[in-house]
Formats: sequence, structure tokens, C-alpha cells
Amino acid sequence: MTATLDIATVRAFLLVADLQSFTRAAEALGTTQAAVSLKLQRLETLLGKLLIERSPRAVRLTADGAGFLERARALMEAHDRALSGGATAPQSLSLGISDHAAGPELVRLLERLNATSSKLTLAVTIGFSREMQDAYDAGRLDAVIVRQEGSRRGGEKLAEDEFGWFAARRFALPNGEAFPLATLAPPCGVRAVAVRALDKAGIPWRERFVGGGVTAVVAAALAGLAIAPLARRIAPSGLVDIGPAYRLPKLGSSKVMLHSKVSDPAKLAALRTMAATFRSLASA
Repeated sequence: MTATLDIATVRAFLLVADLQSFTRAAEALGTTQAAVSLKLQRLETLLGKLLIERSPRAVRLTADGAGFLERARALMEAHDRALSGGATAPQSLSLGISDHAAGPELVRLLERLNATSSKLTLAVTIGFSREMQDAYDAGRLDAVIVRQEGSRRGGEKLAEDEFGWFAARRFALPNGEAFPLATLAPPCGVRAVAVRALDKAGIPWRERFVGGGVTAVVAAALAGLAIAPLARRIAPSGLVDIGPAYRLPKLGSSKVMLHSKVSDPAKLAALRTMAATFRSLASA
């Protein structure tokens, strides 16, 4: 009897390979880690090769696993094309992401969404958490990745970020001068937390730079113009946390949450993959 490859098992292998985690692959598939592990064991038995190296700290492809990877991708693409018949109605997923939550993961998130749902049209909006949440509540967005604010409950936790006061390595504050800040404009929640903390501590500050996005705020800090309150996860290597050196108040932490009202199976699968990817990258 000729052996055959199971599509669900191949899909699980690809997720483990891309996310480098059985746990995250299970989250993306909406199943358990044990079930994913069993699928991979069966695949390895069928092929007669070890595909994944497992250790407490890392999951890596073996040489045979790397060799099988592209063939597995080609198989999934052919399967999806055959299943669709080439004439499916286009689907779109509207996603809002808080600028302070996007960070370096955004490129990888889009890569994984494309790999999982290449037929899905993505409409991604970057903005303030509050604005993204309001648009979601009004039904203008299918899902949002935002920072948890106030008493808002529900949603799925993706990460918890610790904040700091970031500036260029060469930054120096002359004696007696107010701290120059680089922030997003109101109603940015991170700006509000930073300003409240400084005011409560009685530390003088001045608005030095107001950016239309976190990219601009980071650029101002890198240029030496000001200090930026940022999550450690999204602060680039050229910036350092000067909070301890200048005895600035701690900014605490903030949860990054996914809210979704999607029920379509294809969109749900894309969002599960995105959530697993975000967790995997944020914890790296």
C-alpha cells in the first residue's frame, strides 16, 4: 500500500517550522501541543526521517526537515489551489493595530498572514489604541491589536510590555533644564501615562517633538532631540533606557490584546496564526 501525506499534518509541520514552537503552532491551529507533536511524529515515521530537533529551549529543523520544507509548501499551495477551484470570491480582513503595539513584529505578522491566507485581502490601519478600539466597537474593523486601557475587559492577551524612558546614547541633560519629550499627540495613552508620572514626581518637562507615528518618535530620540517613553520590545538598539540614571519614575507595564469578532473559518485561521506569531516574536 502506497503511503500518503495528510494535509493537516503537513500544515502542522509548516507552522512548527515557521513559529519554531509546538505551543504556538497549536495555538494557530486551535488544538493542543500534544496533538501537534503526535502529527509530527507520524509524519516523521511516514517519511522515515527526523524533521524537527526538539529541546527545552528551542525547536529547529534538521537537515532533512529543511529539505522537506519547500516541498511541503509547494504541496500546500497546490492543495489550496485545487480546493478553491481558482474561482473563490475575494475575502478581506480589516485589522487595526496600535502604533505602540506594532513594533518589529509587523513584518513577520504580515509574512505569516500571507503564507497562511495568500488569497485574503488585508486592510491594515495603524493608529492610537483608543481610536482603533472605537473603530472596532463601531464595526469598522474585524479585529484589533491594542494596548489594554482603563477598565476594558475581554480579548486575548498577546504580550505584556514593560516601558522605559529611551534616548540616544549621547543624550545629556544640562543642569536645570526640563526633560524634552518626544511622544505621539493626544489621545496617545502612552503619552498620558508618561506625563502623569512626571507630574506626580514633580519633574519638569517640555514638549520637544510630537510625532504622527512611533517611527517618527523613535527617529527624534535617535537624533538626540528628546526622550521617548517606549516599550522595550519596540525600542531599537540605538536607544538606551536613561530612566535609572536620571531617577525618572517607572512607567510600569501594559498588556497587548487582540479583540476579534470574526466567525469566518479562513479569517479565524489567519487570526490564530497571527496571534501565535505575535506571541512567539514578542517572547523571543
